[in-house]
Amino acid sequence: MDVLVVGSLAYDSLETPFGKKEDELGGSASYGGFSASFHDSINNGNGIAIVGVVGNDFKQEHIGWYKDANLDISGLEIKDGLTFRWKGSYHGDMSQAVTHDTQLNVFETFNPVVPKTHCKPKILMCANLLPSIQASIIEQTQPSRLTILDSMNLWIEISREDLLNVIKKVEILILNDAEVKMLAGDENLIRASKKVLELSDGGILVVKKGEHGVIAFHPDGIVSIPSFPVENLRDPTGCGDSFAGAMAQRLSGGEGELTLHELSESLVHATVTASFTLEEFGTARLRELTRAEYQQRLDAYRMISRTS
Repeated sequence: MDVLVVGSLAYDSLETPFGKKEDELGGSASYGGFSASFHDSINNGNGIAIVGVVGNDFKQEHIGWYKDANLDISGLEIKDGLTFRWKGSYHGDMSQAVTHDTQLNVFETFNPVVPKTHCKPKILMCANLLPSIQASIIEQTQPSRLTILDSMNLWIEISREDLLNVIKKVEILILNDAEVKMLAGDENLIRASKKVLELSDGGILVVKKGEHGVIAFHPDGIVSIPSFPVENLRDPTGCGDSFAGAMAQRLSGGEGELTLHELSESLVHATVTASFTLEEFGTARLRELTRAEYQQRLDAYRMISRTS
């Protein structure tokens, strides 16, 4: 197995300047899984699996979407109760979500048990979850190459010590620029990033900067690349998870220590993939993405960013 994605599966109710959607399939494992699966298909990879929990209200149609994407969902737990739900809106440039309601439902007692068949993936992707749960996942798995961990400002606020402990156990940490500054207590992004690297005992830090691109810190240097200029922005939900899923699958193709060039290439693919996610509500754009349109945008991005 190339990538194991552990995270949330949810129903999102969204409002943006371009419309409203109710109970749209979402969650970090959904976006990360669909993204990784797309790259697995074009790279003739060894499969992607997701681990998560849903309620018995979860639609069979959406189970079918995972299967259509060739995602291994044998680690999906279906419990009595309702699926995790989030309601939010975006305004203006849509750079920040406004949360109106969060109903954890069955996700509140989520205690993931990784199937034995999933314990040794090439890459473990710990999507956005409570840090103590991420630590449990890491204890249950032995990825043959590396672990990627994503987090958010809420955990920095309410579970800081658990987060500081778990980031020491992974090779790659993904945060956005505001989260890096918050965790480090420094408004200068470069200084803050260096402090976070110290807190995490080294490794690699990937900092998402939204429309301003991404900057990553590797022991051999710094990578900084722009975002792809998207004209048809409709819903930015899940872009970060799509970014991480693409990155994870791309890194599963290598062996040994992660080089600076390999990291840079994975970020190019992650950036291009995320640019598709925001063009439709929910996971639709990821699920319908074709190799031809992906390659066309990848070529255009390489011209813009001068990456090769």
